[in-house]
Amino acid sequence: MEGNGNNPEVSIQPPPVRRVRASWPILLLAVLFVVGAFLTWYFTWWGRNLSDSDISQYLVDEKHPRRVQHALLQVQHRIERGDGSAKQWYPQIVTLASHSETEFRLTVAWLMGFDNKSEEFHQSLLKLVKDPEPIVRRNAALALVRFNDGTGRQELVAALQPYEIKSPTNGNVGSVLQPGAEVVRGTLIGRINQAGGAIVEVRSPLPGRIERAVAAVGSAVNTETTLLTMISDEDSVWEVLRGLAFVGQPEDLTVIDRYEAAATQPDRIRKQAAVTAGAIRQRASQNNKAKQ
Repeated sequence: MEGNGNNPEVSIQPPPVRRVRASWPILLLAVLFVVGAFLTWYFTWWGRNLSDSDISQYLVDEKHPRRVQHALLQVQHRIERGDGSAKQWYPQIVTLASHSETEFRLTVAWLMGFDNKSEEFHQSLLKLVKDPEPIVRRNAALALVRFNDGTGRQELVAALQPYEIKSPTNGNVGSVLQPGAEVVRGTLIGRINQAGGAIVEVRSPLPGRIERAVAAVGSAVNTETTLLTMISDEDSVWEVLRGLAFVGQPEDLTVIDRYEAAATQPDRIRKQAAVTAGAIRQRASQNNKAKQ
């Protein structure tokens, strides 16, 4: 700055910059948080390749179901690649087919269809197609198609029709989902109020859409009462139609033709229904000619 007259020039310096010392504990905590989040994602990501040792350990780690499913998915990928090393885990997979955890049984049922040369898998699927859980039965029925076995045909046809969900207990209906609601397996679809004040939750056993609420809120129900009906989701319907193209019978055409004719159905469902119906009719015609 310039002064007046004889005043010397005065220089004004900016104040010194004060350095703020970072808090190392906070930085360390932030780093640990980021690393921890990454490791959690990494070790639960099903796309991560597992070693043979990892697969063997994960398959028996029943305290962590996701690890078991991760290992099963890795075995499936090996089977798809034609990797013979996958056979070393077949005994463990067969054991999981009778496990009390539904997630294990439904995953195993699907996996077994990828090796349609394994007789031990074939025999296990014949048991799984009678499983108490509908999702397990459906997966087993689809897997059996790969063995050219139509034992699960009735289960496949049933998947194209409304599924009745019954009350798990006696009591009064506290709430139910309304028609049209999209659900996945495990979605809360209703509540039953028991006499003692306890509330029993009703969860969907299958993915799909609520078709109809049969029992009204407040009505008395028991274990024979149908609460809701639901219809299968699009992906399940498509898979089932594909399966019936190989094992379906003429008596199944009534149900299949409805899907082809329904304007409300997605194009890929209507097209697959047409292909499936055509395959069944052609097979029936060939069988009739063979008998003549």
